[in-house]
Amino acid sequence: MMKTLTLNLGERSYPIHIGPGLLGQSDLLRPHIKGRQVLIVSNEVVAPLYLEQVRDSLEGLQVDTLVLPDGEHTKNLQTLSRIYDKLLESRHERSTTLIALGGGVIGDITGFAAASYQRGVHFIQIPTTLLSQVDSSVGGKTGVNHPLGKNMIGAFYQPRCVLADTRVLDSLPLRELQAGLAEVIKYGLIDNLRFFEWLESNIEGLLARDQALLTEAVHESCADKARVVAADEKEGGVRALLNLGHTFGHAIENGLGYGVWLHGEAVATGMVMAADLSARMGMVSWEEAARAKALIVRAGLPVLPPDSLSADDYLRLMAFDKKVVSGKIRFILMQGLGHTVIESEIDAGLLRQTLEAKEELCRS
Repeated sequence: MMKTLTLNLGERSYPIHIGPGLLGQSDLLRPHIKGRQVLIVSNEVVAPLYLEQVRDSLEGLQVDTLVLPDGEHTKNLQTLSRIYDKLLESRHERSTTLIALGGGVIGDITGFAAASYQRGVHFIQIPTTLLSQVDSSVGGKTGVNHPLGKNMIGAFYQPRCVLADTRVLDSLPLRELQAGLAEVIKYGLIDNLRFFEWLESNIEGLLARDQALLTEAVHESCADKARVVAADEKEGGVRALLNLGHTFGHAIENGLGYGVWLHGEAVATGMVMAADLSARMGMVSWEEAARAKALIVRAGLPVLPPDSLSADDYLRLMAFDKKVVSGKIRFILMQGLGHTVIESEIDAGLLRQTLEAKEELCRS
């Protein structure tokens, strides 16, 4: 049942293995380990469940482990230094390999440590949340948060392999599963109407953790992302489309405090806000915007922005977004279902209407 696809980046290409029961298969990991030293970085939630299984598959190597606290609020320079400390204390050389065993936070911070330790060492992604399997583990974006902005410090640095075991999603809390579905829905809205329609037909099965459906959803999402990243690795153009909902979503995360809302929850509401703004600008019909919102609702995700953030709060927070170019905020907007575009010329009045719409979002 395993599916494998390749992210094509020339000599830096790597496989993405997807399916149930992959975690202990050493033959999927060993070809991508350069030397005899390995550091597995995990967190206090994932480690008790899966760390031993991964460590056992690496018998004969020097395998060190580091278990970090859980949560988006830990994705900072202080936690990053703990990884460096462990590497140095255990005398890891340039031939070492880091393995990120966890969700997006662990993957991002471990990848950044790998990119910067001794100017770059190998690393492998073993994502354990749906969100990290379909999004953050693929494409080489690594980094940490800053109090003024999310993911503002980091590097583009590709893993050597991604191992997405869909069976681990059985242990995922429902809220985390739903947050991952936000990123899955995103791929349908960006450029894959067929996949969006498939999700409309199968969203309840995904919530029920049907393994065949989860494998298909992860594979389709990764294939979409791999294609975009291969065309634009460092987000000079088309890769920015993968940020649908993120301009609004990052403002929600930052404004509330990292970790109050899960990333996928913020992105879900951000996509509804993007759909609303697209409809106000005449780029998509109100019926299509409502259809996008309806699927997000069926996934059990929030579609109502937090009351504590005002329109002025959003404008202030979005000014620190990485997608700001020449002082202008770039928005990813819908131009019909299954098609998105990058827009920086936004009518300020229409934007404020979206920011103030609240429960009226996506209603004509």
